[in-house]
Amino acid sequence: MEQKTFALFPEAAFGPALNSVGIAQALTAMGHKVVFLSDPGFVEVYEGYGFEAHPVALSEPMPPEQMAKFWEDFINGHIPNFRKEPIDQIDNYVKECWEAIVDSAKWAQKDLPGVLDKIKPDVIAVDNVILFPAIKQYGVPWVRIISCSENEIEDPAIPPHLSGMAENDTEGHAAFRARFEEVIKPIHDDFNAFLAECGEDAYKIGEFFEASPYLNLMLYPEPLTYKRDNPLDPARFQYLEGCVREDAPYEVPEFKANNDGPLLYVSFGSLGSGDTDLLKRLITLIGKTRYRALVNVGDYKEEYSDIPPNVIIDSWYPQPSVIPQVDAVIHHGGNNSFTECLYFGKPAIIMPYVWDGHDNAMRVQETGYGFKSHRYDWEDEELIAKIETCLTDPDMKARLEKISTHMQGCEGPVKAARLLTGLLDGDK
Repeated sequence: MEQKTFALFPEAAFGPALNSVGIAQALTAMGHKVVFLSDPGFVEVYEGYGFEAHPVALSEPMPPEQMAKFWEDFINGHIPNFRKEPIDQIDNYVKECWEAIVDSAKWAQKDLPGVLDKIKPDVIAVDNVILFPAIKQYGVPWVRIISCSENEIEDPAIPPHLSGMAENDTEGHAAFRARFEEVIKPIHDDFNAFLAECGEDAYKIGEFFEASPYLNLMLYPEPLTYKRDNPLDPARFQYLEGCVREDAPYEVPEFKANNDGPLLYVSFGSLGSGDTDLLKRLITLIGKTRYRALVNVGDYKEEYSDIPPNVIIDSWYPQPSVIPQVDAVIHHGGNNSFTECLYFGKPAIIMPYVWDGHDNAMRVQETGYGFKSHRYDWEDEELIAKIETCLTDPDMKARLEKISTHMQGCEGPVKAARLLTGLLDGDK
């Protein structure tokens, strides 16, 4: 096939952005051109991996450094809400998120037609939770990437997206859906009015996006999927079993204490690192144990002092290069961390705070690949017991080895690239 141009449009968060980088690397290796459509604050991320990136305004224009901090500030403003159960986050964090997301679709509609005309892509792949009408209407195959939990594609038999509920808690599912639809209705009505302006049909309550008629790529690992009333058509829905990018190599440094102890990696992602009180509590606890730990503290490194000799903190780690070298991971349940731990066969303790972290934490626990932990309501002895189980339980180890072999055999980025180029197989 001659060189084609693929436009990738991930949402302005490091999870979707870096998953898309993995796909872009695989497409480039096949000889194709990849161009990123990007929130202005993320342009440098894609350029740092060697890709062309075109800014698309997703909010009122502001300096790039201010734009990059928008979601960080948004998250930090909601830290008190992280103590709440998912259903009690609907009328605060979730509501404000959807208000911002709908605004982003409206802003994008101003830039996207011109940017697409400039790039002239042969295929567009969008990783977001909302429809951008200009992409659907551009006239080339468009692909939806679902980098969050697979229940982002709803089904009446499975837990609702963002609920963090157990698979069989049908009463809880109904209560969550009812509350979500009640709170979201004014925002949803506003979005449907925007769709009408763009010549698109209204969505039913609670939906802000549709499945692509061409192809939908699920980053979720298929062995953890839910049993649906309406199974997804494999001709349109394909599981990538994660989408792990190639990143910089990492050599574990020498620790001043416990240098031969089990190695933990602690990260709440680029946004969750603002919860410094929780990270400080974990660092203090780990300092009293036989373990070592690498801790991602994001942009808040200057707020830490008196670090125990068996702990090393840093502002950033090349996570796909770190996780293979550790024994267990404590993370927030973001889809990158969720899938990378499974991909490399590492047990995880997930302390979720928002969005699909709740779903991923519950799913890891109910399928036996790790534990869900409340973010704040835990005792030291309780957490140590979970870490010890992660390090020593033979059944968990066997399950993780099996799923790691399965996921690595899939080669998610390569599979995604093959499926994307397959949309153009008739165009030679």
